[in-house]
Parts: sequence; structure tokens; C-alpha cells
Amino acid sequence: MPENKSVPQVVTELWGLTKDYARQETVEPLKGVGRYIAFGFSGAVVGSTGVILLLLSLLRTLQTEGITGDTFDGSWSWAPYLITLLVGGVLCILAFSRIQKNQKQKG
Repeated sequence: MPENKSVPQVVTELWGLTKDYARQETVEPLKGVGRYIAFGFSGAVVGSTGVILLLLSLLRTLQTEGITGDTFDGSWSWAPYLITLLVGGVLCILAFSRIQKNQKQKG
């Protein structure tokens, strides 16, 4: 047989249940998402730093005289910058094409 409760007691219990349910359905899943975002962001920072350093090493390699000789001297001194820019552009296009493929597969 159900016990008779006063209105303030029922409201207090209802508030407690609502608060616990909201915490269970929002805060707990957000903790997992936060970790996922943190790992993704740190991976993106490390990966992009590595790509930038590789592009700088490509530029420096093209500029040194030991590798390309005097090919990029004088009026061709701008060519290593263009080559590095094109390689970086190709890498960006490749990365964006992979992102779009993954989204199409999920949808």
C-alpha cells in the first residue's frame, strides 16, 4: 500500500530524481566526449606540426646547393617556394578528400 507523502516531500524527491537523471544523461557522456576531443586535438596539433616541419625540410633541401646544384640560383630562386607550396596544397587536397569520403560513408 503506497504511503501518503506531503506535496513538498514529493516535489523534493522529483527534483532529486530529475537532477540525477540529467547528470546521468549529460555529464557522464560529456566526460567521455571530452577525452575523445582532447586526444583528437592533440593528435591534430602533433600531426600538423610534423607536416609543417617536413615541408620546411623540403624547402631547405631544394634551396641547398648540394642537392640541386645551381638550378635554383638567380632568377629561379623563387622555384623552391612554389614547389613547396604545391606539395603542401596537394597534401591539403588529399586530406580534405579523405574527410569527405568518410562523411559520405557514414551518411
